[in-house]
Amino acid sequence: MELNKRQEKILEIVKDNGPITGEHIADQLHLTRATLRPDLAILTMAGYLDARPRVGYFYTGKTGAQLLTENMKKLFVKDYQSIPVVISENTSVYDAIVTMFLEDVGTLFVVDKDSLLVGVLSRKDLLRASIGKQELGALPVNIIMTRMPNITMCKKEDLLIDVAQQLIDKQIDGMPVVKEADKGFEVIGRITKTNLTKAFVALAGE
Repeated sequence: MELNKRQEKILEIVKDNGPITGEHIADQLHLTRATLRPDLAILTMAGYLDARPRVGYFYTGKTGAQLLTENMKKLFVKDYQSIPVVISENTSVYDAIVTMFLEDVGTLFVVDKDSLLVGVLSRKDLLRASIGKQELGALPVNIIMTRMPNITMCKKEDLLIDVAQQLIDKQIDGMPVVKEADKGFEVIGRITKTNLTKAFVALAGE
């Protein structure tokens, strides 16, 4: 976060004199305690300062980058996942292309008759299939999809930053959020680069 000059001065005072009470900080700046209260609240909530009753404020010693890293490690998949778009493994490639277009997504998740995850379809998979001379209306998606166990998945309790690293490492646009079932995995959500972008923009705004 961007600190104003008064907030930077407060940090200097606390670094040099902490722990120090709000009254003593106000005295050094020749301001009232009420005037400083919003700045002290902001610096405390942002993690630059910590406060203890009857002791005062002290500097945490953390840089802005460290604080950002800490906050990123508090972001979980469950807070940012979106609704998955799921199709049957018997769906034709043509219908899958239509579904992807109408739903405006980059990844489709393929399930079997028990609604368990068996495959993933990306834009590249569908484009590759459409380039050939196959009859797309007769070609089922289970012929061209990426199958288990070669599917990158995540769970709602996973850290968003870890999922972001997997997307980068695997060079994929999204992955299914799953929960374990008796005989496989049930798709309960999706995480995409768009979800990650929204999360990090929101974090920067905070």
